[in-house]
Amino acid sequence: MFSFKAAVTLAVLAMLVVAAHCGFGEGTNSYNYDLSKMSELRKLYNSKVYLCDRMTRPLSGMSIQIGKLSHSGVRVTLEDGTKWLVHKGDGYGISSQTVVVHARHMSNTWKIIETKDFGGSKTVSDFVKAGGTDYSLIFDNCHDASGRMMGG
Repeated sequence: MFSFKAAVTLAVLAMLVVAAHCGFGEGTNSYNYDLSKMSELRKLYNSKVYLCDRMTRPLSGMSIQIGKLSHSGVRVTLEDGTKWLVHKGDGYGISSQTVVVHARHMSNTWKIIETKDFGGSKTVSDFVKAGGTDYSLIFDNCHDASGRMMGG
């Protein structure tokens, strides 16, 4: 049986904090990290989420988005005011296809479609878990993941 500390450490290892530019295409296997120390990852993973924006952008290589022909994710705002994008895509992560990216990497093509105030009742880890580890274009894509993250 794992101790709580070991379980948290394993969960943090499973969550990737990827600093890939959000304009990258699905299937990219280039992993850069905003945070690399376990203490930084653990702090982010356990951070309370106050505001949450469900957002969409055109697919890579497209200049417009048409309904589900787009990419979606959820931008979370933490107590310290930092913003992070939690989103899912094929090949986005190593052990999970739902990743956390610092919002400074988001292009200006992202548009807010829904906002919720969670008031600190959820953590970044809750959003990553809701996104899920596996990606399926038909059965569990970015839109499905962002919907679950928003509670729908």
